[in-house]
Amino acid sequence: MTRTNGSPEGSTEGTAHAPHGNQDKAVPGEEKKLAENQEKTPDKSSGKHRAGKSSGNPENGTENAKGAKNPRLRARLRVSAKIGIALAVLLAFLGVGDRWAVLYAEDKAATQVQESLHLRAKPDVRIPGFPFLTQLATEELDRADVTVTDAPGGRISVARVEGTTRDVRLVTGDSPLSVKGAVLGRTHGEVMLAFDDLDRELGTSQVSFHRGKRPDTVLADGRLPVAGRTVQLHATAHLRRIGRTGVGTTVRDMRLDVPGLFSYTPGEDGGLRLAEPLAERVRNDAAKVRALFRVGSVAQRFGLTPRRAARIRQSEAALHRLTGEPRFTERLMRVNLLDAALENPSLLKKFGIDPGLIDALEKLKAPKLADELTWSTRLPDSPGHIRIRTLAVRKDGIHAELVSPGLKFGATKG
Repeated sequence: MTRTNGSPEGSTEGTAHAPHGNQDKAVPGEEKKLAENQEKTPDKSSGKHRAGKSSGNPENGTENAKGAKNPRLRARLRVSAKIGIALAVLLAFLGVGDRWAVLYAEDKAATQVQESLHLRAKPDVRIPGFPFLTQLATEELDRADVTVTDAPGGRISVARVEGTTRDVRLVTGDSPLSVKGAVLGRTHGEVMLAFDDLDRELGTSQVSFHRGKRPDTVLADGRLPVAGRTVQLHATAHLRRIGRTGVGTTVRDMRLDVPGLFSYTPGEDGGLRLAEPLAERVRNDAAKVRALFRVGSVAQRFGLTPRRAARIRQSEAALHRLTGEPRFTERLMRVNLLDAALENPSLLKKFGIDPGLIDALEKLKAPKLADELTWSTRLPDSPGHIRIRTLAVRKDGIHAELVSPGLKFGATKG
């Protein structure tokens, strides 16, 4: 019985414990199925972990995007910079070429003007406007400025001629830069005759010219040696036009002053008149006043009859009343003492005036003095109609306004 009870229990125990031992061992078929089931069924915990890794730090994603875009942006910037530099260099070369072309054209135009006007030196020609090459291609310029200095004009050189012309048509040869001539449209300019040139070229180094009171007058002031004394010269020259392009002067109102003594005006209508200092001395010297009123023409100048003039010479009180009048000195300065000297030759000597000086002044003929101060000048002949419109005297010299409907220089047909 013991064997029977033991064996079933032993077999039962052995059977009961067998499955536990089989679970620990991996069956190859079952392992394969288990692996396939694990692949099909996603692991939620591992999925959350991977999502946390990918979306846990947003900055990492932005940096990666920027890193991908930056190389393309830098490449575009490099291309744009290269294109900009190339354009800048091209524009620089075009600008230099344009300036070189305008300088060349200005020089050729200056040569044409010099040859046409027979100038001693090339004028200064300026062609404003940019770009010049486009104007040259059409052979038409909007504007050109010309300045001529020291132009020959006869006895007097023209200090400066300035002109601005509009609508210039160029005449070119085989190439656009081979300028053979030009046809100028409306031209407006100015001629200036400098006073310094008048002083030098007239040979009157002791005479200077300057602006008069009127806009058409020139004053000449200087000094001349006469009979061992220095005589001051004062003259007024009136401007006049000579033809279409000439300017000249006519001298009038010439006066020679001996400082402190008298002034002498040559010519038929001239005379000799006392200066204010000498007239005051005569007024205060009774003997000189009596000698003066012995001359009938002087007494008449003061409105005195011969009888009253005699009473003034004899009466001290009457003489003092006459010389005490406020306008006595002024009236005395208006008396022509040349007429008085003819009636009383010793009168001038009593006044302290050397008769020899008067003789020397009378020998200075007005026409001769006027010729020395008279001048005229004319613009160089130009291939076109040009004329002086107005004349004016300014501080630095004489200015003449020039106008022209058109001028031609060089060849006018291509």
